[in-house]
Amino acid sequence: MELTITSMTPADRLYAYNQSSQLEGQTGCIGHLRGDFGAGKEFYTSWFDHRREYKTDEFKAELDEVVNTLREKNGLLCTRDSMTRFCYQNPEAEFEGNYCAEYGFKVQTPQHTYMLRCNPNYGDYNFYLYAYVSRFLEHHMEKAKQGIRFITPGYKELFRIPDGDHIRIFTGGGETRDRTCRVIDETHFETSGGYSSALYHICEFAERLEQTHGSVIPLRSSLPVQCFSVLPSSGELILLTRGEKGYSPCYDFSTPDAQQNREFADDRNVKNGVTKAQEAAMLAGSMLGWQTPAADPRNYDEQGQPIKPRQKDRGEAR
Repeated sequence: MELTITSMTPADRLYAYNQSSQLEGQTGCIGHLRGDFGAGKEFYTSWFDHRREYKTDEFKAELDEVVNTLREKNGLLCTRDSMTRFCYQNPEAEFEGNYCAEYGFKVQTPQHTYMLRCNPNYGDYNFYLYAYVSRFLEHHMEKAKQGIRFITPGYKELFRIPDGDHIRIFTGGGETRDRTCRVIDETHFETSGGYSSALYHICEFAERLEQTHGSVIPLRSSLPVQCFSVLPSSGELILLTRGEKGYSPCYDFSTPDAQQNREFADDRNVKNGVTKAQEAAMLAGSMLGWQTPAADPRNYDEQGQPIKPRQKDRGEAR
C-alpha cells in the first residue's frame, strides 16, 4: 500500500489528541490507536473507539493495511529506532507536546486521514494514531480557519483568536482564569482549562460576562510570554508580560542612556527569539489593551512598524 506521509502543520496538530464529543462529531473522529515498542522492537497497541458509526468493515481493513505498511522494514513504525530516525530526518515535524517534544505526521488515504503523533522516548507510549473521515475533518478545518470571535452582547466584534489559542477571563470578583478555546462552528466554541470545560454560543458568552461584570482578553500564542522593550517617554528599559497591564522596570539593567537600553533590549529579544513585530505588539497590548488590533503582531512589519491597512478600491472615477 502506498501512503502519502507529510509533516503536520500547526493546525493539524490540534487533531492529534483526544477531542471533546462535539469535536469528534464535527470532525468524524473514528478512534485512535496507542502503541509502544517495549524494549525497542516489540509492538504493543490498544485501540480506542470514538465514533463507532464510522468504524465500518472497509475502514477496519484499511486501518490494518495502513499499520502494516508503516510496520514494514525500516518503516516509520517498524521499531523505536526507525521511528526516531524518521523523526530526526523531518525536523519540521517537531513541536512541543504536553510533556515533551513530539513529532507529528499526517497519513492520507482516499477516504481517511490519520494524524500520527510520535514520542521516541523510552518508557512512554511511543505513538498515537488518530483516524478521521477525511471529508468531515477537512470541512471542519476549513471553517476553523476563520477563528473564534469574541463579541459584545450587541454583536460588536472585540477580537478574534485562531482555533486552539487562549484567552484570559477576568471575573467580577477579581479572579483570572486562563482557558484554551476550540472552534465548534461559526457561532459556537468550547473552552478547557483547570478542571473544567464548557460549550458556549458566542453571544451567550458575551452576555454572561456582562451579567457578572467580567471581561476577557486574548492570550495570543503568537506573542512571547515576556520580552524587553524601552519606554517611549523616557527611554527606560522595561519588561513586558503577555496579558498584564503596564510594565516592570528593569532597575538592574537600565541605564540613563536610552540607546544603550535599546541595544540591550534588542540583544535579549533576539536571543529569546522575539521579533520586532512581537515587541511592538507587546508594548501596545500592555498600554492600550490586549484586545486591540495593535496588540496583534500580524499588524506590524519585520521592523516593528505598523502595517497600513489597504485602501478599498472604489473603482474608477465617474
